[in-house]
Amino acid sequence: MSARVLVVDDVLPNVKLLAAKLTREYFNVITASNGPEALEMVRRESPDIVLLDVMMPGMDGFEVCEKIRSNPATMHIPVVMVTALSDGADRVRGLEAGADDFLTKPVNDIALFARVRSLVRLKMMMDEWRLRETTSGQLGVLEPTGTLNSESFEGARVLVLEDSLLDLGRVAETLKRDHGHVMSADTCAAALERALGDDLDLVVISLTLMNEDGLRLCSQLRSHERTRQVPILLMVEEGDLNRVAKGLELGANDYISKPIDRNELLARARTQIRRKRYQERLRANYEQSLSMALTDSLTGVFNRRYINAHLPRLLERAIDNHKPVAILLFDIDHFKVVNDSYGHIVGDEVLKEVSSRASRNLRTFDLVARLGGEEFVVILPDTDADAALTVAERLRTRIADTLFKVSADVGEIPVTVSIGVAVGGRLGDTAEGLIRRADEALYEAKRAGRNCTVADPPASALMAP
Repeated sequence: MSARVLVVDDVLPNVKLLAAKLTREYFNVITASNGPEALEMVRRESPDIVLLDVMMPGMDGFEVCEKIRSNPATMHIPVVMVTALSDGADRVRGLEAGADDFLTKPVNDIALFARVRSLVRLKMMMDEWRLRETTSGQLGVLEPTGTLNSESFEGARVLVLEDSLLDLGRVAETLKRDHGHVMSADTCAAALERALGDDLDLVVISLTLMNEDGLRLCSQLRSHERTRQVPILLMVEEGDLNRVAKGLELGANDYISKPIDRNELLARARTQIRRKRYQERLRANYEQSLSMALTDSLTGVFNRRYINAHLPRLLERAIDNHKPVAILLFDIDHFKVVNDSYGHIVGDEVLKEVSSRASRNLRTFDLVARLGGEEFVVILPDTDADAALTVAERLRTRIADTLFKVSADVGEIPVTVSIGVAVGGRLGDTAEGLIRRADEALYEAKRAGRNCTVADPPASALMAP
């Protein structure tokens, strides 16, 4: 996963070392040497994450972080403080200033890369929800949501997996300062049963269990729809960075080292609970207000009206962030024959199943819309031409390789689609131009025999075998 990383440090060798490590991992690195310069870079370059030194002359890292968090335009950018300070009070101060994590110099590469990738994934998801809310607000069907810091962390329902009675007592007592509902479990099976039966705001998982692997529960929580979005805070032994990295890769949101500092635990728990509630508010507000206005009543995916409002903003953001955005324009081959042969009820069944297969085979922040008739569009943020072709081919084969069950006497019918691919993100690109290029590629796919994918500029069509 690539991302733009802003490295802020007043010591040039530190900047060069960190930049070299990140560049080697294919991150795009920009730098700043002091607080005011960092704030200007944040405003102008819109980085995906900020690695921020604390001890800088004039404006220190704590103040820079607070200013980033106080600006609605930048408050959602993840901030990781990188510093020689290792005292627990300094970590708590950084977390309370709005930092997402606190890494101590010399920075361990495993912890650094795992944390950056985890936070960038989170930012991409939150960016998409915020952008959709902005689009909906422009259409006059959605009231703006508040800020992350305006969310309450009180009264949360927290589950703790820990088999050490001493550690469990310390953690539960600390969390009860904020949260009246702290539940516990001493096995992964018991914890999973509780999580699936309750609406939780946070799950705290110990990775020092005597007879079980807490990462197994982490994986299980992310595999169930009911618990997929619940924040996970890991408790780990000091220095156990390999398991921390694995946990973040599996979907954990944060971690804290034992022995547990009570104030740090509270700060990290509050951050995760606020973030979950803010994300839920975004999603609920968005879904409730847009359900009728911006979705296709037959298939349940977005409609042309939403695309006309959303795509220009998405493309504008892609150009500003120097990142590509791809669209797939596809329609159902010989759909008129389906309607003429089996009736419009079967035609509607095919349209619904096509949209369902498309939605199931995309990322959570990708977008599917029905433009009208049998024509659909898929929007893929942060996706280059090669990746877009791969997605298009996967989508085409998922539709073509399995017969469609229909209510007609025949029982099942074959359905295929033709797909045109176009990628934008360069200065001067427009939404209309991007759709036109994809439409031209789609036309070429039909001329090539249908059931294939063609990219703009036209290359050799990717034909069905």
